[in-house]
Amino acid sequence: MRYALFGSLFLAALSFAAPPSFSPVVPGHSLAFPRDFGAHPSFRTEWWYVTGWLQGVDQKPVGFQVTFFRSATGHDRTNPSRFAPTQLIIAHAALSDPRVGKLLHAQDSAREGFGIAFAKEGDTDVKLGDWRLNRTDGGNYQAEVGAREFALSLTLTPKQAPLLQGDNGYSRKGPQAAQASYYYSEPQLQVSGTVTRNGKTIKVTGTAWLDHEWSTTVLDPDAVGWDWVGANLDDGSALMAFQVRRKDGTRLWAHVALRDASGRITRFSPDQVRFAPQRTWRSPRTNAAYPVETRIDTGGIAWQLTPLQDDQELDSRQSTGAVYWEGAVSVTRDGKTAGRGYLEMTGYVKPLKL
Repeated sequence: MRYALFGSLFLAALSFAAPPSFSPVVPGHSLAFPRDFGAHPSFRTEWWYVTGWLQGVDQKPVGFQVTFFRSATGHDRTNPSRFAPTQLIIAHAALSDPRVGKLLHAQDSAREGFGIAFAKEGDTDVKLGDWRLNRTDGGNYQAEVGAREFALSLTLTPKQAPLLQGDNGYSRKGPQAAQASYYYSEPQLQVSGTVTRNGKTIKVTGTAWLDHEWSTTVLDPDAVGWDWVGANLDDGSALMAFQVRRKDGTRLWAHVALRDASGRITRFSPDQVRFAPQRTWRSPRTNAAYPVETRIDTGGIAWQLTPLQDDQELDSRQSTGAVYWEGAVSVTRDGKTAGRGYLEMTGYVKPLKL
């Protein structure tokens, strides 16, 4: 869902010797693993997005985010120079701890090359400086982040098969067929590792959700942003829901996928999905008003999202150019405790543009 976060990555001042032709996203294409765990450099944008809940010995919950983006620039990919900036690698990381009262986050970016930054094909292996996300031979993921205010060293172990979003991985994002991405998720990842903050390292466990998505086409011209949630439910189910909003705030497109613990998937079309804000929080930094408490109606089911803390706004203007809200939320189903997830809201500060 997050490809519009790349709005400021394409540097207009660069002169292009030969504008590249990017691969399209088309229906009917079959994803294949482990190949599609890796990078797809012929597409314009791509990301590996890990979010989840952790707890240490004090049992206090903490949310975390680790994200790597790959963005193809307008430079000719056939340029043999090692200095040609054909791909950019960007990384975000964040901790959400109510005891701090606001999001702790870090960001970085670099052009691919020289072993400093890369996104490898064939399997997940993405690196930016000393930050890295890679998939091991045993199928686990290892995430390493060293930021100024915190550090993460986490092992993420899959317990379920990948969840192919949309139509077998072809995920529509708008009314036009080309407005789509290839998209799969890995819910219910079991997490173990360490979090370091203020010079103290603690052991943590928890659950996480990984999204991997790649695309070429921009959002619909009427789109201003989106709301997205991925939630690991307590009974082993997984919920993914999103809506793309028009400039007037109405729904342009929406989709929900609910996979139960047995693997059965129920999908809801745009006319079956309704996001209903319940409470807003106004950022003291950007003055943006985010609907941090939201109800999502899917058919006859009512999902309620409640934030771990209100201030989970992430300012990434030094890397992707966007300011967005990305935070840990608890989830109820028809009024009963159901699980935990992450909610992302974009386009509330200003419309996202490519």
